[in-house]
Amino acid sequence: MTSLPSKLRPAGLKVRLLSLVYEALILTALLLVATAVFTAIFGDSRSQPGRTLLQIYLLLVAGSYFVWSWTGGRRTLPMRTWRMRLVDRRGFTPSLAAAIIRYVVALVGFALGAVGILWALFDREHQFLHDRIANTRLVVEAPADGPK
Repeated sequence: MTSLPSKLRPAGLKVRLLSLVYEALILTALLLVATAVFTAIFGDSRSQPGRTLLQIYLLLVAGSYFVWSWTGGRRTLPMRTWRMRLVDRRGFTPSLAAAIIRYVVALVGFALGAVGILWALFDREHQFLHDRIANTRLVVEAPADGPK
């Protein structure tokens, strides 16, 4: 990845990991509500094909949440909490394609035992694998100037 514009400061690994924990709590709540909606509409999903349909639906709900949050200048609640935002290598809001790539690669990385997160321990810039592949980066926003 090329270097970011000098005004942008990469978010540290510790903050990104804490944000992941917070994100997992929010995602769990979102997926519980989505499961309740699915079950209310389609009924029991413990057997096939209902189980597979529910799993695909939940992957799409999670993907929609993240991709929507990462594009258009929006952020997830954990990103807001730690004043982070996702940018491309030029420092701009990532494209829809980059956000989708980031989600899919992160999903595969988690499915393979969090290999995409562990990647950061060996990456020269401590980037997650999904950020490296999607050419994105989490940066810290400068605090807003308060009253003087």
